[in-house]
Amino acid sequence: MTSEVPLLYRTQSLAGTQPRVLGVCWVVYGVLRLGITLWLIAFTTTATVMFGALLTRVPDPYSLMALFHFLYLGVTLWSGVSGVVGILAGVTLLSGQRSARPLSIAAALLSLSELPLGIALGVYTLVVMLPVPSAPAASPRA
Repeated sequence: MTSEVPLLYRTQSLAGTQPRVLGVCWVVYGVLRLGITLWLIAFTTTATVMFGALLTRVPDPYSLMALFHFLYLGVTLWSGVSGVVGILAGVTLLSGQRSARPLSIAAALLSLSELPLGIALGVYTLVVMLPVPSAPAASPRA
């Protein structure tokens, strides 16, 4: 005996969930990411020295050091952009603006690279914010 009604489907919309709690979580996450960005900026020289110490026996250390600087800059910028978009998404969720949904989806996609808080908050936000096909009406069985 199989049922035509899916086992799991969402019937709640964004209005039915707690957008204020999600907004506060995004603001806190954004502030943490901006703190991580400042931490990365403050320890750039230490990271460079530590990576440079690994390159003592490499034939061409300069190209690897340039690659390290490029990747470190990328991680720092990613963290900063993720923090700013997270704060913007949180503020728009808290204020109930129309741009809350696209901003929170963008923040969720940017946050998926960070373990564990970014993945948890990002996946939850994507589950809540992405559209869901409407569930079929249950037919009564005799």
